[in-house]
Amino acid sequence: MPDSGSKTFILNHSKKAASLDWPPPLHEGRQRFIASLNDSHIMQLRGLRSDARRSPSQYALPWWCGKQLMGYLPRTHVAPLLQVLPGAHADANCLRWNSWCARADDRSRYLESALVQLRKNGLLRGWRNERFSFWSHEALAPQTAGEDFVHIERAGFLFLGMLSHAVHINGFTPDGHLWCGQRSATKATDPGLWDNLSAGGLPTGESLLDCAARELWEEAGLVPSATALLQAAGSIRISQASAGGWHDEVLHVYNLPLPEGFAPRNQDGEVQAFAKFSAPAVMERIAAGQFTSDAALAIAQGLLAAHSIP
Repeated sequence: MPDSGSKTFILNHSKKAASLDWPPPLHEGRQRFIASLNDSHIMQLRGLRSDARRSPSQYALPWWCGKQLMGYLPRTHVAPLLQVLPGAHADANCLRWNSWCARADDRSRYLESALVQLRKNGLLRGWRNERFSFWSHEALAPQTAGEDFVHIERAGFLFLGMLSHAVHINGFTPDGHLWCGQRSATKATDPGLWDNLSAGGLPTGESLLDCAARELWEEAGLVPSATALLQAAGSIRISQASAGGWHDEVLHVYNLPLPEGFAPRNQDGEVQAFAKFSAPAVMERIAAGQFTSDAALAIAQGLLAAHSIP
């Protein structure tokens, strides 16, 4: 049962969009949320940000395509990749893929073919039939105006340890609570854990704001006009080992003021419940590991609002 600091709403499967009385107070909810935090909570949030990037040195090998650093490949994934990716070879220090392809489409096709074989071999989980773009290992903002280096199935990014991008949105109520969604128990990653109001990876060909608008509708039932009130809270990079590989992603964080009486309605079946949590309840659940690591970091970023990537 939820504690006294939260109010849970089980899914309403209605496809009707949430009706909003715009505009709600712009900063009031976030400020009230912060005012409910104690010094220990602030230290906890700062710790999340400072500990967001781990070293892959003991876990993964750097892998390259020509002069392009592609990411960090978990050591247990090296041998399976060598078996399905022609032109790849490895030593104790790195893996190199000698792709002769000059075009992104060609490189992507060969790498995608390797991922398909890994999936057939039962080594790649969470296939979504959705492509992510990779520009470079240091492309901290999506380079949507130019050509990417490869675009492949999103599940491959985790397996290969490549940098991806995602949008995360914190939804604050006027009285200083935070709306959060509980991930469906059938999700391939982090089933049943708590997440932000809306969050999702950035697909090939989509801008950050378009991604935000789509996720707000699919996950919370908010109409596209809601993006007009998004408050950019900067971006932060998370790099750490996970069950499926090396997770390396830039989280582009936004805060969204929500009107009194708003209740989210999921549209795509990926959220099994919503809760309106008080600040202490959020921090308690983060400490207990009940939030995804990405969502916890996005909350920290949204509250501390540093507009730079450490």
